[in-house]
Amino acid sequence: MKTSSTQTARLEARLPAHIHAMLKRAAEIQGRTLTDFVVSASSEAARKTIEANDIISLSLNDQRLFAESMMNPPEPNPALIRAFAKHLELFGSK
Repeated sequence: MKTSSTQTARLEARLPAHIHAMLKRAAEIQGRTLTDFVVSASSEAARKTIEANDIISLSLNDQRLFAESMMNPPEPNPALIRAFAKHLELFGSK
């Protein structure tokens, strides 16, 4: 007998009957089970939400300012110099 190594977790949700019917109809249209449809749709929504949170979008002006600051960085201020020294003290020259 073959056993699966994929771990699963259970999710239960209470939802209005009309939402359940809509989800069920959409699943049938795609030829999927209701569970498969809900897992797929919610996974995609979660991925998009996380991606939107993790990606930083800059305006054209902000992109230009960022590129300029990378190409011509300002001189380190006293706080940054202290931070470099502390890092060197704690972690060495790597």
